[in-house]
Amino acid sequence: MSGKAKDEAKAAELTALQAALAAEHAAVYGYGVVGGRVDAARRSEARAAYDAHRAHRDALILDVRDLGGQPVAADAAYALPFPVPDTAAAVRLAARLEEGLAGAYADLVRAATGARRGAAAAALREAAVRAVRWSGESVAFPGLAERAGEGTGAAGAAPSASASVAPSR
Repeated sequence: MSGKAKDEAKAAELTALQAALAAEHAAVYGYGVVGGRVDAARRSEARAAYDAHRAHRDALILDVRDLGGQPVAADAAYALPFPVPDTAAAVRLAARLEEGLAGAYADLVRAATGARRGAAAAALREAAVRAVRWSGESVAFPGLAERAGEGTGAAGAAPSASASVAPSR
């Protein structure tokens, strides 16, 4: 691989890492909302997801720094895709957060190599499993089917921070 190709691959990996980090920031925020609205029966599931996303966020920060990047910061607040007044809406939000994360991690699997690729694949699997648990439904290939035509990945435009929670401006 030429020096230019290596630099391009590193840049693509860094872009995908930053997108996954932005999605994790949004998920941590979103799970704060979910935890406050979900009923007691699912509260421990929400807490476990919140803790897992904080751990993924922290690992991604280190990965971005390892590649020489400045980790994208979390926004102060995020706009939710719909009102979350009750348990049913909180469950829908959790499923949507996980679906967005699956897409970000699918892009990272495509761009990364070695141990980072393995970690991204594991995070994609975790997000897909959590999405199914929250929604009771699945997609043919989590993280990709719903993103068809968006131009994601190394060959296309950079993915958005999350398909479900946008920074509040």
